[in-house]
Amino acid sequence: MSEKGLTTISLKKINKSKVYQYIYKSKVTSKLQIVSDLQMGLSTVSQNLNLLEQEGLIERNGYFDSTGGRKAQAIQIVPDFKISIGIGILKNMFHLTAVDLYGNAIFTDTFSVPYSNTPAYYEQIAGTVREFISSNQYEDEKILGISIATQGVTSPDHTTVTYGTIMNNTGMKLEEFSHRLPYPCYLEHDSKSAAFLELWKHPELDSAVVFLLNRNLGGAIITNHQIHQGNSMHSGTLEHMCINPDGPLCYCGNRGCLETYCSVDSLEQAAGMTIKEFFPLLREKKSSQLVQVWKDYLNHLAFAMKNLNLIIDAPVIISGYLAPYFTDEDLSYLTEHINLPAPFKLGKDQILVGTNGQYTPAIGAALHYVDQFIHTV
Repeated sequence: MSEKGLTTISLKKINKSKVYQYIYKSKVTSKLQIVSDLQMGLSTVSQNLNLLEQEGLIERNGYFDSTGGRKAQAIQIVPDFKISIGIGILKNMFHLTAVDLYGNAIFTDTFSVPYSNTPAYYEQIAGTVREFISSNQYEDEKILGISIATQGVTSPDHTTVTYGTIMNNTGMKLEEFSHRLPYPCYLEHDSKSAAFLELWKHPELDSAVVFLLNRNLGGAIITNHQIHQGNSMHSGTLEHMCINPDGPLCYCGNRGCLETYCSVDSLEQAAGMTIKEFFPLLREKKSSQLVQVWKDYLNHLAFAMKNLNLIIDAPVIISGYLAPYFTDEDLSYLTEHINLPAPFKLGKDQILVGTNGQYTPAIGAALHYVDQFIHTV
């Protein structure tokens, strides 16, 4: 093919991508709005809309209110044209999620399966994924990929867990999943996956510090609109900040890590009950002991946030399992204890709270393939 022919094909692909991504970002739009905002010719836009519709990527659904002439057709993407699957692996269970092209969770479930580095374990997860796909009668082409979020730092190429003390999964390989599933597979640290979801929901953020308040504490740093990984992939592991050298023993071997004060496990241990029992009783405020347990938890969290605010001048995101339990009163308490005394203040509006609870890492993992797809249409 001539150079001119290749250039024409390339230009057509670029225009198609521009039109699709414009519709994606607009949620709902019209043909003339696309023409106006993209500064494309009407015939070019029409051709690309027809092509995208033929491929099943977009749909015309309803009309806008008339402004005097013919009503404009409402154009939008087909959100479930493709889906991505996310798996969140924990020590005693795993979460399975599926998201559409807007990152909306269309399926979430939890399976009580203890982790073990055995073929039977990996086959059980793969079998659960295959059963989900089969029961929903999804064609293979509809599945963008399977992303696994695990408790453990991964290698730079995302093929191996290099530090997995919590689950004893150091050395776990991505291929344990990929050779059992006929889809692209990806492996990520659960904290980084959670941060990706929070960044997805707050695209206006350039930087942030993410506290993943799960059964074990996790963290991540967002800089320049990217998840900061670091030379050996352990950037953001704020759970191992030492806040008391004489404190409780952490699973990492040191004492007084933030993990030992602000994980879900540490909160349940201090309260003497499960989280689901703790918070209803706490909110009734009939037990001064439980109120003090929660204040102690928030005090340690505020201490860490205050110190990190000196290093990274950015909003703080509370994410993960405990996030939905936070109230406006809790945020006010945190803000007060972060700022008193402190040379640099953190406004209450700079503390953001995630909404996806325990499924945050799995959903964030699934977004890996959605993000790839949207930018390559």
